[in-house]
Amino acid sequence: MSAPAASTYQVSVQPSGRIFSANADETLLAAGIRAGVALPYGCKDGACGSCKCKKLQGSVVHGPHQSKALSEQEEADGMVLTCCAVAQSDVVLESRQVTPEGALPIRKMPSRVLAVERLSPDVMRLQLQLPANEVFAYHAGQYVEVLLRDGLRRSYSMANAPQAEAGNRLELHLRHMPGGVFTDQVFGSMKEKDILRIEGPYGSFFLREDSAKPMVLLASGTGFAPIKAIIERIQAQGLNNETTLYWGGRRPQDLYLDAWVKGKLAEMPNLHYVPVISDALPEDEWSGRSGFVHLAVLQDRPDLSPYQVYACGAPVVVDSARIDFLRQGLPEDEFHADAFTSELDKIRS
Repeated sequence: MSAPAASTYQVSVQPSGRIFSANADETLLAAGIRAGVALPYGCKDGACGSCKCKKLQGSVVHGPHQSKALSEQEEADGMVLTCCAVAQSDVVLESRQVTPEGALPIRKMPSRVLAVERLSPDVMRLQLQLPANEVFAYHAGQYVEVLLRDGLRRSYSMANAPQAEAGNRLELHLRHMPGGVFTDQVFGSMKEKDILRIEGPYGSFFLREDSAKPMVLLASGTGFAPIKAIIERIQAQGLNNETTLYWGGRRPQDLYLDAWVKGKLAEMPNLHYVPVISDALPEDEWSGRSGFVHLAVLQDRPDLSPYQVYACGAPVVVDSARIDFLRQGLPEDEFHADAFTSELDKIRS
């Protein structure tokens, strides 16, 4: 008779030396978050690959995930996705961790809808008021999960920086996904004073404020939301990094806060802006940069080795940027990314 499986396993993370326990029924990432060990991650659904790291010792089994996040060959080579890997023994991982202050307490709390504002035909700005007596600490770039009925959750980045003058408010940018459980509600029946429950902050995508390197901010569509928070944080902290925002959309209307960005240019002399449109129509009268947004970065910066990059948007944009930017000299640990994944993205293989 075989020995019964252990109820918990020890997970060691190198090179930091951090150790935490993982239950036999929870993912390595969930166990790390519970223990306050800040492993990198993004979607938590096996879709983006942000949490991928090397398994040095031990055994895990993976839950459902996309092959683009972890291929069969990568898994055979010992790579794991901590967001869907469950320990079968004690495990040793090799993983780049976020800074110690990156681990902030995860809170669950109610929020009240202050305003619902349409920014473009398919993008809405949702303003939420948090309880006055609650402290919700987060880093510019992180996201919250909106808790829905039947255990469903939807993830959205905070589009405002964590500043005292924000008045304990959160700003979210939502693109309408027809048939979407939550976005149909936002674009249809949602009104001021409605109550939503949120949980967070989540994500290892946030501004590293201790670096003096020049920054490239890369956004596609509503991937601009966390980039907006980062820009606000740069301004609030008085950071002097040379910073260039590349924001891509199919048509000019997809750059739904273009005027806001241009207003910031007048206030922030080290901020530069390159809007890029891929599918302009004649009636758009677009005369600016055209094509794929990450290619505009490559055209402007043949050598990316001195830079740090913050990229957020559609998975195809983030994945392409990661591959091409590293080829053009960007250090791997200077590519910080959050790929937005819809429910449809998560079930595609």
